[in-house]
Amino acid sequence: MRVIAGSAKRTQLITPKGMETRPTTDRIKETLFNILSPCLWEARFLDLFAGSGGIGIEALSRGAAEAVFVDQNRESVSCIRENLRRTHLEDRAQVLGTSVNRAVSGLSAEGHSFDLIFMDPPYRKGLEIASLKLLRDTCLLHGDTLLILEMALDDPLGDADVAGYKVERVAEYKTNRHVFLRPVVGES
Repeated sequence: MRVIAGSAKRTQLITPKGMETRPTTDRIKETLFNILSPCLWEARFLDLFAGSGGIGIEALSRGAAEAVFVDQNRESVSCIRENLRRTHLEDRAQVLGTSVNRAVSGLSAEGHSFDLIFMDPPYRKGLEIASLKLLRDTCLLHGDTLLILEMALDDPLGDADVAGYKVERVAEYKTNRHVFLRPVVGES
């Protein structure tokens, strides 16, 4: 796995051992960032269930102002820190080795908000909708925040619209998809 474009282009990244994480392929990452490129420059990026940190690091490499990485797995946190060191992007990053619930609560209490939020929770565990609901009533979202949810292709999206979000776009691949959502202002 490597950084595709930007200041850290071609830098090889490490990934945690085992099947706990699913690193995004270069082809899917390229498609994702072609979609995100208009809103990426100087953006505040939140990478939930970050795994190796590859998506948030790609965002930083391509011009995001800052990124916060959240993963509760120790090996993942270690990989993210090493990947930030390799790419020389650690000065614009914060790594939180905790659960998404605790991270969202803490970041919200500190008054953070983000322009882009990427979530890649473990598939088929119901964490997609739970995470959207968790974020919905926090200051982490503003009216223009774009949320990108990576999920299994055969997993139903469920009640995302009910959860206070509008689905703007869906990009489907062989085994997974990216769902692009925006919060619906004034609804909860």
